[in-house]
Amino acid sequence: MDFSWTHEQVELYDRALAFARAQLPEAAKPSKEALPRDLWQRCGEFGFLGLPVPAAHGGLGLDTLTTARVMEALGRGCVDTGLVFSVGAHLFACVMPILESGDDAQKSRYLPRLCSGEWVGANAISEPEAGSDVFALKTRAVRDGDSYVLDGGKSYVTNGPSADVFLVYAATQPAHGYMGLSAFLVEKDTPGLSVGRAFEKMGLSTSPIAPIYLEGCRVPESARLGAEGQGAAMFKRSMQWERACLFAAYVGVMERVLEQTADFARTRKQFKKALGKNQAISHKLADMKQRLEASRLLLYQACWKMDRGQDAVMEVSLAKLAISEAAIQSGLDAIQIHGGMGYVAETGIERVLRDAIPSAIFSGTSEIQRDIIANQLGL
Repeated sequence: MDFSWTHEQVELYDRALAFARAQLPEAAKPSKEALPRDLWQRCGEFGFLGLPVPAAHGGLGLDTLTTARVMEALGRGCVDTGLVFSVGAHLFACVMPILESGDDAQKSRYLPRLCSGEWVGANAISEPEAGSDVFALKTRAVRDGDSYVLDGGKSYVTNGPSADVFLVYAATQPAHGYMGLSAFLVEKDTPGLSVGRAFEKMGLSTSPIAPIYLEGCRVPESARLGAEGQGAAMFKRSMQWERACLFAAYVGVMERVLEQTADFARTRKQFKKALGKNQAISHKLADMKQRLEASRLLLYQACWKMDRGQDAVMEVSLAKLAISEAAIQSGLDAIQIHGGMGYVAETGIERVLRDAIPSAIFSGTSEIQRDIIANQLGL
């Protein structure tokens, strides 16, 4: 495993970081109802919305490791982690399944629009009684001639209020369990599709999330992504992308928070000396650095194996688990070091923790990741 970056990779990281800092400022009044389309299109203009998508379809054509590295730059440079999360959910849970499983017509229709920022994509799989148990879906897709009729409801659809196209998972053959799920591309104006009221959340407040409802929603056979029964495998693959590359953004967030907190500890004076001269504080910062670097190496290992077509199930789960729990602990440490300044909303430090907490829930909870790791150990 080569730990060095090429000149092109270094240059791309630096450009991505500079762009995020300059062009993606935090919105003054974030809305839970919709994504800011101007910022979304800026993300598309740089290439964030299509990092691993071939240039022929409007993307940058990056490998997995480079994709993760650029997402890391986005997380470090953009203080609006909600926007960064929406980018990752769009790219890894909607765009990549279309790229990897779509036919030529689907790729031609959707990928250029999704990569450019003209359109927003959303993944719709979770249901009120099918969270971690995603294969207990009650949404049905019944074949009717050359169409399918979808009925059911989805919860917690990231980007739902702004989405132009939804990747909806439904059971076409419920009795077949894992092999009975299929995926469908449902555009926002399709009759029978409606979006519910956006949820209020404790964190990632600028990433809109809402339920969607399907009532006699008829889509043509051409809307099915892949063959019948391939939905579960497609979703599993998309989660591998998301657990690796989306979580690279949290590595970038942790680096930004460490830099900010270390700078505060160097300049803040207490008892006639810099705060960082207190061992209790310096050790917290040392732990933040250790968690950051350990998380980063686990992530790079997972992406390196994915690029070589190797089985990376264990490595992806190890990275996702480490990053999410490290991000939460680093958020706690940053607040503790900043004291009262860290607790008040004006400084933005407490927001780091609120944005980190859901990372241990979405894309498979920490408990699910431990189950996967244990299974890989033969337990």
